Amino acid sequence: MTDVLDTVAGKSGELVLRRAGDDFEVIANGVFLMDTRNGESERLLVSVAADLVPGKARMLIGGLGVGYSLRAALDHPGVGEIVVVEREPAVIGWNREGPLKDVHDDALSDERVTVVEADLVKWLRRTEERFDALCLDIDNGPEWTVTDGNAKLYREAGLDMLAARLRPGGVLGVWSAESVPSFAKRLRARFGEVRELKIPVPQGEPDVLWFARR
Repeated sequence: MTDVLDTVAGKSGELVLRRAGDDFEVIANGVFLMDTRNGESERLLVSVAADLVPGKARMLIGGLGVGYSLRAALDHPGVGEIVVVEREPAVIGWNREGPLKDVHDDALSDERVTVVEADLVKWLRRTEERFDALCLDIDNGPEWTVTDGNAKLYREAGLDMLAARLRPGGVLGVWSAESVPSFAKRLRARFGEVRELKIPVPQGEPDVLWFARR
């Protein structure tokens, strides 16, 4: 049985938080966006990126989601300061004070975490901050974006913008619910070192992670 816990008018349309048994789901404009059933690939996105960076990494996480990536970053000994950019205030509220808080053991209260309520594309354009690791999980993939405006992040100009926010030797990590060979090709054209991981899921095609070093 599925229970609707909250429905709000978000910046990208209607957002719904619902409970399905012991798990939570977030629906955006009627399209499934995320849930708390597994989260293995979301955790690996940040842990593998951190493994690839020497020392204490300053990390940017694009997209708060259900907090799995943030929790994994906090638990990784190689991660120091973490900046999370999330444009939907409802998602932040569900994680900070709502039912998602217990999913990640109140990760937002950790003093190492700064949450920025902003559209990631717009924020990247105006910021001068740089990071050792930038982990991108704001869409279901480069060709399955939540909003049309996000698509530019995965094109040549967007990859240039992301690379500019990395420190020397920094790593870009990208999450996807599907394989996108054309995006992998663009990554390899922009970055000298690219690694692709496929993570099996209970149903459907495996999740895909890309890691590109500047």
